[in-house]
Amino acid sequence: MEKKAKGVGKSKEAKDGGVGEFEKHKKGIGMKLLEKMGYKGGGLGKNQQGIVAPIEAKMRPKNMGMGFNDFKEASAKLPQLQETETVSQSQSQTEGRMKDRRWMKGMKKQQQEKYITAEELLANKEEQGFEVLQKVIDMRGPQVRVLMNLENLNAEEKAKENDVPMPELQHNVRLIVDLAELDVQKIDRDLRNVRETAISLQREKEKLETEAARQKKQLDNMEEIMGVVSRIEEQKSSGTLTLDSLAKYFTDDIKRKFADDYKLCNLTCIACSYALPLFIRVFQGWDPLRNPLHGLEALELWKSVLQGEESSDIWDESTPYAQLVSEVVLPAVRISGTNTWEPRDPEPMLRFLESWENLFPASVVQSILVNIVMPKLYSAVDSWDPHQETVPIHVWVHPWLPLLGLKLEGLYQMIRMKLSMGLDAWRPSDASAYTILSPWKTVFDSASWESLMRRFIVPKLQVALQEFHINPANQKLDHFYWVMLWASAIPIHLMVDLLERFFFSKWLQVLYHWLCSNPNLQEVHKWYVGWKGLLPPELQAHENIRYQFTLGLNMIDRAIEGMEVVQPGLREKMAQEQRQFEVQQRAAAHAQYRPAAGMVSTTKMDGFGGDAVEMTLKEVVEAHAQHHGLLFKPKPGRMHDGHQIYGYGNLSIYVDPRHERLYVQKEQDWLLTNLDNLPEMHNSSLKKGR
Repeated sequence: MEKKAKGVGKSKEAKDGGVGEFEKHKKGIGMKLLEKMGYKGGGLGKNQQGIVAPIEAKMRPKNMGMGFNDFKEASAKLPQLQETETVSQSQSQTEGRMKDRRWMKGMKKQQQEKYITAEELLANKEEQGFEVLQKVIDMRGPQVRVLMNLENLNAEEKAKENDVPMPELQHNVRLIVDLAELDVQKIDRDLRNVRETAISLQREKEKLETEAARQKKQLDNMEEIMGVVSRIEEQKSSGTLTLDSLAKYFTDDIKRKFADDYKLCNLTCIACSYALPLFIRVFQGWDPLRNPLHGLEALELWKSVLQGEESSDIWDESTPYAQLVSEVVLPAVRISGTNTWEPRDPEPMLRFLESWENLFPASVVQSILVNIVMPKLYSAVDSWDPHQETVPIHVWVHPWLPLLGLKLEGLYQMIRMKLSMGLDAWRPSDASAYTILSPWKTVFDSASWESLMRRFIVPKLQVALQEFHINPANQKLDHFYWVMLWASAIPIHLMVDLLERFFFSKWLQVLYHWLCSNPNLQEVHKWYVGWKGLLPPELQAHENIRYQFTLGLNMIDRAIEGMEVVQPGLREKMAQEQRQFEVQQRAAAHAQYRPAAGMVSTTKMDGFGGDAVEMTLKEVVEAHAQHHGLLFKPKPGRMHDGHQIYGYGNLSIYVDPRHERLYVQKEQDWLLTNLDNLPEMHNSSLKKGR
């Protein structure tokens, strides 16, 4: 058995030792194929990076775990492979030396590179601008890679393609450098934040120190102010405190030295609380209407103490100064104004308000006017009798216009009613009415004034002019003067109408009859000029008045030239009668001949004197309406297709002269019609209205 085992072992060794020995003496098919592909020996691959020797099998002790204590097992290489490996190693060593030399040349070049410090790195980054770096995790391969940017994503593949030695090592080194740069930048950023925090804390410290100093100063000021207030309390308790000394304490010792604290702590209220009892003592038993200047200087001094030059809230009712005036001065004014003041004598109250105008807040002035003056005025106007009073009402009401203004509107209605009652029995010969009424022209509104004149004055003046006689031989002008007295008070259009109807009609008739009696024309001219001079300039400038005087002057000129003088108003009267006669003739002619609309727009009819009268379609419609007793008039502002709309009784019609047609409105449509249908349509519209 031992022999058999030994034999078997020898046969195995022989077999193993003979493997591949034939390649020493000849080239096999494998080597031929490799040589055809450019193989010259050594490792496989473009850069001969393949292994030359086959993977070595390592033996380990029995029952030992893999990787235990980094145990290196003995190699059991085949002798044939060892020889082949020796040859390949010799070839690879020669080629490796050449690569090492090339690598050494690269190392020499790399050794010439310069290193930069952290300061230089930060300076370069600051010039380039800090980029936001972010880690990129590459999980495409068997191992997880950490990249700092996407540029290095395929760095290894590019390095292998460009035949860069040790690409993995270079990539790792580059990654370490990037991480180091990030650490440097992070440390610099943290350092900057710390420095900025230190600067902000320093500023905050300075602010707190300033605030502490200010509060300490304010506390010191408060202590000094409390000392002044303590001295005031001592004088108050001893009874030696006066308004002047109190004002000096608050002005000189507090307000001037501690102006900001004076406003901040609202020390005016404290000053007012000390001054109020002293002011009540000063103004006790005071009559402001008899002695309006009492206490004026003291209050003026305290106005500067409580108000100040720069204060803008003095007109507020809640200010200490306003409260002081309301509690000290206003009660005395209210008592005196209510009990002793007579509204028909406004001077005492006006003199008092004028003296205290610069010291009174607006709220106090309004309180005096509304609560004291207005009730007294209403009571006085209510008891005023224009028949018995000798003093005109405007004498004691108008002085209050600048102060009361629109507040008197309610009083004006009562005054107009009182004046109307006094004018019922008035006669134009009594000039007192003008004295009472004329001052109110600029006070009342124009509509109310015109209504008053038209209702009570103008009718009385009409009667005066009707009773007035014009006699060139013995002229009495009393009635005329009574009327001219009101020329400045009555609205000019009412005055012009009054003269035209009741004066110039008489005046022109007298002038006509005088010129017809062959008078001395120089006397007539003087008479004309004299009458013209009796009118005020504003009436002489009016167009209608100038026309009346022009008529008289034309009559005088015709008399001077020896021509016949035409009676004034005769032509106008004849023209008016002629127009009325023509209308009557047209209506009578139309009763016999009624043209239909749409035939002829103008119609010739026999008129007065045998002359032919031409009538337009519009005139025919107008005559037709008059014949039936209907109103025909244009409707202002209403047009249809550029034609004026007229009212024919209750109908709306329009005339189209171009197409010679007549249209009537029915509901929302315009229908063609004729004159015969219009009266029937009018009557039917009346029935529908009922």
